[in-house]
Amino acid sequence: MGRLAETDRFLSQSHDQNVEKFPGAGTARLDQWLKILLDQKGSDLLLVPGTPPSIRFEGEVHRLDEEPLQGPDIAAAVLPALTQYALQLYRRDHIGDSSYRIEGVGRFRINLHHERGTAAAAIRALPSKIPSIHELNLPPGVESLARLRRGLVLVGGATGSGKSTTLAALIDEINRHEARHIITIEDPVEYEHLHIKSVVEQVEIGVDAPDFPTALRAALRQAPDIIVVGEMRDPETMHIAVAAAETGHLVFSTLHTTDVPSTVSRVSDSFPLERQHTIRQELAMALAAVLVQTLLPNKNGGRVPAAELLIVGYGARQHIRRNAL
Repeated sequence: MGRLAETDRFLSQSHDQNVEKFPGAGTARLDQWLKILLDQKGSDLLLVPGTPPSIRFEGEVHRLDEEPLQGPDIAAAVLPALTQYALQLYRRDHIGDSSYRIEGVGRFRINLHHERGTAAAAIRALPSKIPSIHELNLPPGVESLARLRRGLVLVGGATGSGKSTTLAALIDEINRHEARHIITIEDPVEYEHLHIKSVVEQVEIGVDAPDFPTALRAALRQAPDIIVVGEMRDPETMHIAVAAAETGHLVFSTLHTTDVPSTVSRVSDSFPLERQHTIRQELAMALAAVLVQTLLPNKNGGRVPAAELLIVGYGARQHIRRNAL
C-alpha cells in the first residue's frame, strides 16, 4: 500500500509541476560557478559550508578564489535549480537529486544534501558527447558486451569511476549498429541519446516515474529489447532486473562495488537470508558479464581506467550457485 500511495501521489502531479523551479530565487550564482567548472574542464563542483566553492579536476580538488560559503548560501544558490520532485525529497529527507540544464552551456547532475546540519551540494558536469568504447581505453572484451542478445550485465566501481560513462558508451555502440528498442531508467538522466538506428526512451526518476521498481515494471510492458537501470539500489529493483534478464531481455545496471566477487555477492546479500539461495540460482542463470573499473592517475596527466571483466560461463555459474566467489 505504501508504494501504491507514493505512486498515486507522483502521478497526480503533472510534468510541468515536476520541473517547476523553487520560487523566489534565481540560479545566477550557481550558473556562474558551473560556467567556471566547464571553463576549467573540471568534473565536479563541490559546495561545502566553511570553505570556498571547489572544483574537482583530474581527481584533485581545487578551491576557487572566493569567500567561504555557509549553508544558507548554498541552499539559496542550489534550491532554485531543483525539480519540484527533488525539492520535495530534500525538504523531507534532506537529500535531493536532480538534473539541471543551462541552455547553450551544458547539463549537470545535482546532489543537494545536509552536512553537519546544514546544506551542502555536489554537482557533476554531464558531457554532451558520448565517448566511444575505444576512447575510454577499456579492455577489448568490453566491446563484446554491446553484442549480447540477452542476460544481465553489471558494471561495478566506486563513485566517480566512470560506470555511467561506460554504460552510455555501450548503449551508443548498440544504437549506432543495431535497430533495437532501448529504455534507460536513470536518476537523473546523464547522457542524452539520439535515435540513430535504435529507438531510445529515457525515463528520469522523479520526473517520469516515482522510483526504480515502478519504472522497471512499466518498462517490461513496453516491449523493450534492452533495459538500462542506472543503479540497483534495493532488492526489489534487483529482483525485477534479474527476472527480466532471465526472460530474454538484455539488462545493464551498475553497483557501487570494488571487484567482481563483491559485485556478484552484493546482489544476493541484499536479500533476506532465507531468499539468498533462490536469488543465487536465478542470478547464476541470468548473469552474462561483470565489469568492474576504477580510474588511476596517468603519469602524463589525466586518468586511465583499470578494469576487470568476467564473461560468465559454465564454471562461473556453478561458483555463483554454490556461493563460492
